[in-house]
Amino acid sequence: MGEMLLFFVFLLCRFRFCDAGLNLAGDYIISGWFPLHNSDPAVPSTPHVTDCKQGLTNKHGYHLVQALRYAVEEINNNISDKTLLPGLTLGYQTYDLCSLAASNLATLDLLNKQRDRSGVKNLAVAVIGPDSSTYSFTPAAALGAVLMPQISYEASNELLSNKLIYPSFFRTIPSDKNQVDAMIHILNRFNWTWIALLGSDNSYGLQGMQTLSQQASLHDICIAYQGIIPAVTDKTKQYMQDMVKNIIKTKVNTIVVFSSKRRASGFFPFVIEQNVTGRVWIGTEDWSVASIIRSIPRISTIGTVIGVSVKYTEFKGFEDFERLSVPWLVDAGPSNGTVNFDVPCLQNTDLYQMAIQGFSLEPYDVVSSFNVYKAVYAVAHALHKVLNCNSERCQKSKVEPWEVYQQLKKVRFSIQDALFYFDKNGDPNTGYDIVSWIWKDDQWSFKVIGSYSPDPIELKLDASQIQWRGPVSPVSSVPESLCSPECPFGNRQLQTGQHRCCFDCMACPAFTFLNKSGYTSCQPCAIEEWSESESETCLQRTELYLPWDSLLSISLLAYLAVTLFLTISTALIFLLNLNTPVVKSAGGKICLLMLASLTVASSSTFCHFGRPSQIGCLLKQPLFIISITVCLACVTVRSFQVVCIFKWSSKLPRYYETWAKNRGPEMFILISSLLEFFISFLRMVIDPPFPSQDFDFYHDSVVLECSKTLSVGAFAELIFVAVLSLVCFCMSYMGKDLPANYNEAKCITFSLMIYMISWITFFTAYCVSRGSFSMALYVGAILTSVLGIHGGYFLPKVYIILIKPQMNTTGHFQNCIQMYTMAKQ
Repeated sequence: MGEMLLFFVFLLCRFRFCDAGLNLAGDYIISGWFPLHNSDPAVPSTPHVTDCKQGLTNKHGYHLVQALRYAVEEINNNISDKTLLPGLTLGYQTYDLCSLAASNLATLDLLNKQRDRSGVKNLAVAVIGPDSSTYSFTPAAALGAVLMPQISYEASNELLSNKLIYPSFFRTIPSDKNQVDAMIHILNRFNWTWIALLGSDNSYGLQGMQTLSQQASLHDICIAYQGIIPAVTDKTKQYMQDMVKNIIKTKVNTIVVFSSKRRASGFFPFVIEQNVTGRVWIGTEDWSVASIIRSIPRISTIGTVIGVSVKYTEFKGFEDFERLSVPWLVDAGPSNGTVNFDVPCLQNTDLYQMAIQGFSLEPYDVVSSFNVYKAVYAVAHALHKVLNCNSERCQKSKVEPWEVYQQLKKVRFSIQDALFYFDKNGDPNTGYDIVSWIWKDDQWSFKVIGSYSPDPIELKLDASQIQWRGPVSPVSSVPESLCSPECPFGNRQLQTGQHRCCFDCMACPAFTFLNKSGYTSCQPCAIEEWSESESETCLQRTELYLPWDSLLSISLLAYLAVTLFLTISTALIFLLNLNTPVVKSAGGKICLLMLASLTVASSSTFCHFGRPSQIGCLLKQPLFIISITVCLACVTVRSFQVVCIFKWSSKLPRYYETWAKNRGPEMFILISSLLEFFISFLRMVIDPPFPSQDFDFYHDSVVLECSKTLSVGAFAELIFVAVLSLVCFCMSYMGKDLPANYNEAKCITFSLMIYMISWITFFTAYCVSRGSFSMALYVGAILTSVLGIHGGYFLPKVYIILIKPQMNTTGHFQNCIQMYTMAKQ
């Protein structure tokens, strides 16, 4: 402790003030620019230089000066790093930047000394400051022309990162671009999409507003109102009041204030005056933890304040340094109200007055002071490289500012256990703390509730640590700031004004869905899916076909088994009784062909079960159509033969003999079958059916079927069968008065009626339904047609063969013919 006290005594006795400010001699000089006063409340109408001492004392600037001194004395006395600039000392020359004019004057003074080097022992190799972006633009451009390195500790405007305009500008505070990103993340975190945006009337506020406005539109955040905060004058008071009224009118609950602390301190009294309470205020690093803001009377009533703050780092030893500085300044200060000019360190400044006021060190002061501290060390490390220093001595002595600039771009060093360097834009590698105001018994404090990192981009925030303040008292829930509440799932947004955040909710129509909020269009369902209106998800369509294992299919398969049993067993009975009168009168061997075709027609129904396949689609209709054509052709020939024998043989004996001798029955059956086969073949070649999915008939189901069910080719097949059926019916009807054993008109008519009714039933059902039931009707129509023909044509003959064998004799048939002949005579 004794050594530390001696160190402070040593460094305090080394500094002195002159007209230009606080100076310290050294081998290499750093120019420090700090706001010891505030005397620039408004932009003057004409250029002029104000007397800084006429402005208000700025305690924050006092701490910044002390940070410069602290860093320089640490380096000069090899306390922090014994190998940094061995055998050399740093000095400084400070300027009080109380106004924009003072900033420009400091720039000109520095450039003049660089130009006219006569009488100047040591020139500045770097500038640290200013504290404001507004005050930095002119110096950054002017100093960049001669590559004089400038490191600002508080100028955060992102335009200063432009190396084409400001090549030698560096800073130890993050760029406002990162600050805007942090604010956008906060707004997104709490879904605050309806906000007001205010900014100070300087480059800091205007550029910040512009960037945030651009970023907000990319993140679906709507700015209901934008306002610029001017300096408070008699002319601007009404404007400020109107601004607050406009904020109230927009009904926003979240207001982003991108302002310098000077402008913000003038704005919030108007907010308090109009009793604006319970709002959420998003603050920038410049005012969110500034004492000038939280000391405004009744500021606690405005609501919840969440701010972005430069990441806090413990500044070890600095508070002790300041505390021990005060006694020495007081002892060296004036007695009986006059300045003791015999003390060389108190010539033209009121640093003494600042010291005896006992300014407390606020967190905001610590952050900015540490930025000054880092800037000094960055210059020292750059000098170390320029001078080719090792741990004992440095190799060269003369240094040009541009050499320091070149090395500043490359410096990487550890400070307070953290790595520090500048990126390609001259910006630091630091992030932000997210802070929230805490009020307890009217006592202000703040709490770090999270952090924001620009690389990698990440926001960490503990919302449970925020003290949400309502209009009257604290609240437990997060305040909302929305123009319109979010639409429920299954509803889309229909914008109702110029802002996308203001909308009505419209239900999504059928076959669309929406399972997210904030969308203006509904998403269509996939073709194999469906949905009702106002759905948040799509449902899988039900597949309609005849599975083998369903109860309906099992019933149909049993029906098919019975049909096949009857046709096959009848064929066997007819084969065994082929030479009997009943079989001969029915057509003989033609009956076997008919039964074979009926068996094939029944077997075609196997193609209707299970999922449709390519082979099944190609075979199922041709098999039935061709086989039923063969059967109907046989019945037609049989009816024609009977009519010819009993009615036309005596009238047209030559024609009948020609028909019989030239195998007319066989040729008719063959030609009819070939015609139907040719029609089916053309259909298969030109327009073949294939497995298809019908998504249009049902909204919630998909019909698995074969395509081209009602195509032109299919209609041609059906028309041919229909014509053949009509001819068959006519031939049978003409033999209605023939002998009983040959009179098959009633049986065939009955068979054809069953055939027609079954197919009319199917086509009617097919037009109104495509489900499993209609598919089952298709199979049922085939089997019923087969059983209709079998029952009407073959079953009576089987009955005679099996039950009435006495009627299956030649004598019985001759007796029937004689009775028919006698009746006709």
